[in-house]
Amino acid sequence: MPINKPITEIHEIDLQSLVDNAVSEGKTTEYKESLPGGSDRDKKEFLADVCSFANAIGGYIFYGIREESGIPVDVCGLEVNDIDAFVLRLDNLIRDGIEPRILGITIHSVGLSNARTVLIIHIPRSWSAPHMVKYGIRGSERFFSRNSSGKYPLDLSELRAAFVFSETLSERTRNFRLDRISKIIANETPSNLSGHAKFILHLIPYSIADSRAIFDVKKIYASEHFQAIYTMNRSRRYNFDGVLAYADNTYVQVFRNGAIEAGTTRLFNDERRAIPSIAFEREIIEILPRYTAILRDLGVEPPVLIFLTLCGVSNYIMGVDPRRFFPYDVPGRPIDRDILLIPEIVVESWEFDASKILRSSFDAIWNAAGWERSINYDENGNWVGR
Repeated sequence: MPINKPITEIHEIDLQSLVDNAVSEGKTTEYKESLPGGSDRDKKEFLADVCSFANAIGGYIFYGIREESGIPVDVCGLEVNDIDAFVLRLDNLIRDGIEPRILGITIHSVGLSNARTVLIIHIPRSWSAPHMVKYGIRGSERFFSRNSSGKYPLDLSELRAAFVFSETLSERTRNFRLDRISKIIANETPSNLSGHAKFILHLIPYSIADSRAIFDVKKIYASEHFQAIYTMNRSRRYNFDGVLAYADNTYVQVFRNGAIEAGTTRLFNDERRAIPSIAFEREIIEILPRYTAILRDLGVEPPVLIFLTLCGVSNYIMGVDPRRFFPYDVPGRPIDRDILLIPEIVVESWEFDASKILRSSFDAIWNAAGWERSINYDENGNWVGR
């Protein structure tokens, strides 16, 4: 990044440093003195710029900085009466004019001392590339990428390679999960999980497909967010894969490739073969933001896939009464299989409501236990826990 801080923390002094240090345009940076216009040509040019960054390694577009021969010379700013409305317009244009949708784009405005505004768009490297500009006449779709000279249209061989990489990425992400689950079933866990039923939570960034993406796990070793599920124990250590926080029958492993695996047997009652539904859902809702905070602190960028897995749960039932585990007098059936591989959830931004995004996964678990949905949500989709 041309400025070494999160986009939301950029101020005028940081923008001026681009001029003072003559940070030139290139593969990850582009300066524009004015905002894109409303003509079809302007819209296509804007979408091509966004696509080119997403299909390459990501980057930043600065609107309101004048450049000469690619070198920024003045933080002039923009005169925009309603910047929020213009940001919404750009959001809609990106959503409707690019396919498939690019996840994780951030648009941030910086107020200047001259009462003007600089608009910054961060386009992350996309792991679902290639993206194409589909705005305009059908059949005129184009694919773009970037090099040090700026954007350029992808040729056929580059396009073919991009599609192959995208397919490989999805396969690698799911294979990582399945490989880890097979090790857990074989009791090859970084910390012992004694007990019949096990809950496994995986947070897997798309960046694990890049073998060069290695993160400094020392950054989060002492983090308050770095703790295992359902414990206040702060035991932790380094291991071959990264760093581990653990207690009896629960752990969280942060891998150097940015993936997180949390496992526990503490969320089940093995004696009564029951899942205490309120405690189960509450703990996952509370722990998930902690783990995404770890990824953010590591420097991992969304999107991130979240997987819930239950192992050893054949004949377990869903406990619905907080006063007792075994609901003889309520609907539902015992789970009819040993392993529940819940479909993934995609987190596109670090700003999310954990109870909202987890609802579909919770519903799937309740379905497996013979229920229509999780009854811990009200009719408006709010988690109430009864």
